[in-house]
Amino acid sequence: MSREQDFDEFYLGSVRKVTAQLVALLGDAGEADDAVQEAYARAWQRWDSVSRMDDPVGWVRVVAYRIKVSSWRSAMRRTVAHRRHGPPADVPDMSPDSVALVAALRQIPEAQRRAIVLFHLAGLTVEQVAAEVGSPVGTVKARLSRGRAALAQVLGEPADEDVKGNHSYA
Repeated sequence: MSREQDFDEFYLGSVRKVTAQLVALLGDAGEADDAVQEAYARAWQRWDSVSRMDDPVGWVRVVAYRIKVSSWRSAMRRTVAHRRHGPPADVPDMSPDSVALVAALRQIPEAQRRAIVLFHLAGLTVEQVAAEVGSPVGTVKARLSRGRAALAQVLGEPADEDVKGNHSYA
């Protein structure tokens, strides 16, 4: 039997039972389902070792429970920080131009959007953007150029020379 078939059989044979157990432990079917799915994803990543354990179902159940406990702890830390420091400062309403820009950015490919935001809004250099996204400098320059052209098209602006890429990448 292949690795995939073995895991599929394990998953199909145990997922309902583990989910029901987590619902009983957590008291919330949605949270239980999310935690169980994440636990099975982790089991798949480690299937070579998990499949040889005495109780792979128990491993998944423990991992699912720990995932949920970890998220509860994170929520508690956020709550404590909120109480200690108070609510965040009011964020001013976005201008109509900002709203339009965000809507336009959503319509271009993620890699181009990320390059444009990091370069133009965060003020990083091309080299810094390249380091952050893990791409060569030339790739970042191409994404910036293509992203600006795509934004111009989405925003209905003419693709003049500045939009096409006559920018300093120093």
